[in-house]
Amino acid sequence: MNLTELQQRITRWEDIHTEFKATLVHPDDLAASIVAFANTDGGQLIIGIDKNHNVLGVKDSDRVMRDLDNIAANNCEPPVTVIQEVLSTESQEDREKLKAAKTLVQKTVIVVNIPKGDIRPYRTNRGIYYIRTSSGRRQASREELLRLFQETESLYYDETPLPRLSIADIDLDALDRYLEATGKEDLKNNRERLLESWRLLSRDYPTIAGIVLFGRQPQLHLPFAQINAARFLGKDSSENPFDRKDFAGRLLDVIDQAERFLYLHLRIPHEIRGFEPEPKPELPREALRETIVNAVAHRDYTVHGPVRLFIFDDRIEIHTPGKPPNTVDEAAMRAGVHVVRNPRIYARLSDAGLVTRAGTGIRRIIRLVKEATGKDIEIVIREFEMLLTIPRKV
Repeated sequence: MNLTELQQRITRWEDIHTEFKATLVHPDDLAASIVAFANTDGGQLIIGIDKNHNVLGVKDSDRVMRDLDNIAANNCEPPVTVIQEVLSTESQEDREKLKAAKTLVQKTVIVVNIPKGDIRPYRTNRGIYYIRTSSGRRQASREELLRLFQETESLYYDETPLPRLSIADIDLDALDRYLEATGKEDLKNNRERLLESWRLLSRDYPTIAGIVLFGRQPQLHLPFAQINAARFLGKDSSENPFDRKDFAGRLLDVIDQAERFLYLHLRIPHEIRGFEPEPKPELPREALRETIVNAVAHRDYTVHGPVRLFIFDDRIEIHTPGKPPNTVDEAAMRAGVHVVRNPRIYARLSDAGLVTRAGTGIRRIIRLVKEATGKDIEIVIREFEMLLTIPRKV
């Protein structure tokens, strides 16, 4: 950073990537600032600027830098590696720049460069997790903290236990039917141990995956774990839907209900082959089922909203809560990059034959839809959801 960049930062003042301090403050406060940057998107902590935007500088830059290194190493867990710069206003050129900006001259400012951490989440040695916001820093919420753990694959949200519940909230008969349908009848002998090994039960508490897959009343405890579907006449959703359904229950039942809704409202012309008419849906059943399964398998269960399924005259929209995990973008999805957000749910859907562990779902949807319509799907990643649009033949 040079003095021109510093002055620009001072003018813009603090944001998600910038924080100013007049001088060294308590180590706990500095550790909180460093942790917040490391947990979010990185940034700069600039020492020697007061709250009135004046350049005060620091008196002993060597001591300040030593102290900051010690705080980053000893007051942050895990330790954060920072890179520090010293900006001096001693040169004539720099003095002229600062005079023009009406700031003080001949001062030394410390710029602490804090990278986005590779082993998030970070916390202070007092056990507090912080994140940056556009107006400063704050403690991470439970949902934000879980996302940070998920991003580094140190915790999967679908493994989260629900302490208010017990194994009595798991429908063991539904589990037995699943085992029979997937050819695993021999595992029925010790169902509690099986649930634990599948991470559907943790310390005698059902996990989110356990309730979503085999809960007696999943939506009683996780009301957002459902699909809301609507059929709109026309090409926009400004009018009331022609038909609307909310699909609840265990996950496999939710998937089946959504699939039936699609085929209720899609065209299924018949081709004559031999002596019998053969149904030929306008969109391949495999592509539609893959789309629904992907939405419920890869959704972010920390976002308390349902999957939404909208059918229009010219397209089908699937709104999946949460961004794709681990910064996966549209290009990566189209290339077949496969990152599992909810591995416990995904594994059980895989055993049921609904997904492949190869991670080829999006690419298969693209191919099947293009073969049926001659058009490409559309993928839009928003702040709190992913929208997948499948075109229809108009």
